[in-house]
Amino acid sequence: MTNVMLDPKVPAATATTTATTAPAATPRSAVLDDAHVGDIKGALGTIRLDDDAPRSGISARFKTLLAIIGPGLIVMVGDNDAGAFSTYGQAGQNYGTQLLWTLLMLVPVLYVNQEMVLRLGAVTGVGHARLILERFGKFWGAFSVIDLFLLNALTLVTEFIGVTLAAGYLGLPKVAAVVLAAAIIIASAFTGSFQRFERVAVALCAGSLLLVPIYFMVHPKTSQMAHDFVTPQMPGGSGQLAAVMMVIISIVGTTVAPWQLFFQQSYVIDKRITPRFMKYEKIDLWIGIVVVIVGAAAMIGFTAAAFAGTDGFGQFSDASALAKGIEDKAGRLAGVLFAIALLDASIIGAFAVSLSTAYAIGDVFGIKHSLHRGVKGAKGFYAVYAGLVVAAAAITLVSTAYTQGLMTQFVQVLAGVLLPSATVFLLLLCNDKAVLGPWVNGPKTNAFTSAVVGVLVMLSLILTAAVVWPDISSDSILAIMAGCGVAGVLVAGYFFLAGRKGTKEDIDRTGRENWRMPPLETLGRPVMSTARKVGMGALRAYLLLAMVMVIIKVVQTALNH
Repeated sequence: MTNVMLDPKVPAATATTTATTAPAATPRSAVLDDAHVGDIKGALGTIRLDDDAPRSGISARFKTLLAIIGPGLIVMVGDNDAGAFSTYGQAGQNYGTQLLWTLLMLVPVLYVNQEMVLRLGAVTGVGHARLILERFGKFWGAFSVIDLFLLNALTLVTEFIGVTLAAGYLGLPKVAAVVLAAAIIIASAFTGSFQRFERVAVALCAGSLLLVPIYFMVHPKTSQMAHDFVTPQMPGGSGQLAAVMMVIISIVGTTVAPWQLFFQQSYVIDKRITPRFMKYEKIDLWIGIVVVIVGAAAMIGFTAAAFAGTDGFGQFSDASALAKGIEDKAGRLAGVLFAIALLDASIIGAFAVSLSTAYAIGDVFGIKHSLHRGVKGAKGFYAVYAGLVVAAAAITLVSTAYTQGLMTQFVQVLAGVLLPSATVFLLLLCNDKAVLGPWVNGPKTNAFTSAVVGVLVMLSLILTAAVVWPDISSDSILAIMAGCGVAGVLVAGYFFLAGRKGTKEDIDRTGRENWRMPPLETLGRPVMSTARKVGMGALRAYLLLAMVMVIIKVVQTALNH
């Protein structure tokens, strides 16, 4: 074994190389912050930069996995945040376990989307926002960052709303709870140590497992849940189809949120994970997916059981009322555990959303953006992070209970509406050979992702139609679904057939563990075809219209109240 010493001021083309097998490395990579190169210092272990020993034994592989675990787990558990508690609780309280099937349908979407961004992060060393800006220009880069910033700011407010709801149920002063939560969120990131931050985050992830004992305390019917998990159905009849679709769109928006794409790519980079450890990071991602799906299913299951046969069934209000219903069903301890789990979820969600924004701002404006740096070494990065947290906490304290409930639902629906745009950029980047080289998508991934974009557009179409025509019939909704389904199959087939030949003939995937994207300034800008420009422009115009329709719906609801 030969260790290769690397100059920390000049990011290397690969994080680890071997003298006998590695191809000639380029002198530089595209890594923007030199703090993103060095030892991997995870919550559960460390891997030295010059450690190029093969992981041949079970013990060595397990230790490597422990060191790598973090990005996938945190991004997934952070997804089960305060908004998710409300969304899944609403599904369970209003419709029982009949919407459990949506979680199973979202598993492949979660994996494919997050696998693509972790691949982008490990291979390029550049954040998602910066790649969009550099590869598609300032116009599209501005749209993506503005979307992210606005949505993240609103999402962060919902995290503090979760803190107030948990504090209210536990009998704690809401102002003190919000201030203390904000202080914990800021202080955990301001240590100047990536490893210390990740240890706090992983501990909070472990706290999410409190949902499991609540499930057994409430003991919903496991057989019914198993049936509904694999059997798609639309509860409520044709007259309630529009309301049910709103909940489904909210589930999609809270389970597959745009901020996740930006967060995981940047967090993988900040943790210094390279292509060599790709298979371990995929395991980390699967662990996170299992945790988030188990938690979501448990919430839907025990809220359904808690409110079944009561006057509260079908009358969802907020997460605090969920805790009270759980207490009535299974006792005070179950309600307290739910409130603590909500508090835990709100804090880890705030961690992830704030970091997602700070990373993106650092990428776009070229400022230092790493948790490995102290505050003095990355003032702008920490200022954005702390500023968002403080602003969200302040907005929460001055808002009313009704406004908070309305905002929570609005954020989840808006995330579902904006997701198609984020997924399209992700798909284009993962087909950019200059960016990913031997790591570009294969035809099957392209076909599946294209179908996912079609489904997401379909859901946003239904949402828009329900806003414009509040009394829309179930037949009309089903017609929209059928039309989009046919279009999605055709588009997916086109991408599969068009990419199959090119992928087999043009992409050489040998030696890809040592391949890193060259510096951005050395890459030629991709040529956008007229058809692609028209398609992306049409998608953006439609999504802007859908956003306006959602805002109109929220305003109408507020005025009627």
